[in-house]
Amino acid sequence: MTLLSVIIFIAAISILIIVHELGHFGAARFFKLKVEEFGIGFPPRLFKKKGKETIYSINAIPLGGFVRLYGEGGLEKEEITEPERSFRHQKAWKRAIILAAGVVMNFIVGWLLLSTIFMVGLPQAMFVGDVSPQSPAAEAGIKKGDLIVGEYKNAEAFIEYIKANEGKELTLTINRHGDTFEVKAIPRVNPPEGEGRLGLIPIPIGVEKEGSIFKGLAEGGKTAIGMSFEIVNILGDIAKGLFMGNVKPLFEVSGPVGIIGLLGTAGSLGGLYLLQFLAVISLNLAVFNILPLPALDGGRLLFIIIEKIKGSPVKHVVENMANAIGFAVLILFMLVITIKDITNLF
Repeated sequence: MTLLSVIIFIAAISILIIVHELGHFGAARFFKLKVEEFGIGFPPRLFKKKGKETIYSINAIPLGGFVRLYGEGGLEKEEITEPERSFRHQKAWKRAIILAAGVVMNFIVGWLLLSTIFMVGLPQAMFVGDVSPQSPAAEAGIKKGDLIVGEYKNAEAFIEYIKANEGKELTLTINRHGDTFEVKAIPRVNPPEGEGRLGLIPIPIGVEKEGSIFKGLAEGGKTAIGMSFEIVNILGDIAKGLFMGNVKPLFEVSGPVGIIGLLGTAGSLGGLYLLQFLAVISLNLAVFNILPLPALDGGRLLFIIIEKIKGSPVKHVVENMANAIGFAVLILFMLVITIKDITNLF
């Protein structure tokens, strides 16, 4: 992990979260709601400037931003003098659009970044998503986050290449944080169940150049949708595993420390590889935020659905308590994953 990787991580996450909050901000302004504050970073506040009615602030913790809407998070007995401009007093469909706007913005960013890559083209390589202990890949010194350089058009092609050479010594070219070197490994003939012949998870990166802007946008959109569904499937597998008492899938997730390392690898290869990685992060943020969990946009949308079903709003104290518990669980989750990532560094 390098200082540059940390800086790239903070800048990338901040930009993607600010874009997310701009979605909420833009939708609220479109419906003429009062926006009390738009903040870059999180308090304590360093600087503020009052617009016509909105405070624009720069805050000390540089990990994203926030939008504070009039009548959004107060108590039920809070005095609202302008209900027509209050978030709480809007019709359900308007509140749903405002809440979903951040997710839509993150998806659009992911789509546009992927489209840019398709328009320009990017040399193809194989990203190592994970390495099984005591596998041929591990014994060869291959690590999670490495790039296997070669003309492999997809993961299936790479797997077929490995299969065709099982039991034979192979030489693979590895790029790690910009340094290129070769390793030798012998693919297993009969690998353990759930592991490949080399014992690594290959993730293809890089794309062939499309012929026009419109083809690039089309391919970018198709890829963004496909990635989003794949992210949903992965999260579903994790949830299923936890429900069945299997915590292993949870520890295959990367937290901030793991992402910093991956960003460093992507950044060392060049700006376009970094853009591709940022596109994936943006799509992950979109999918994660739409999950129907308290403290997330999807959880707040769930409360709106419950409101429509029962015919009256959920008590604000109940919603606030659920969001507080959900936030605490998310922090605990991130703490566990971060500890796992730090442990993997040693």
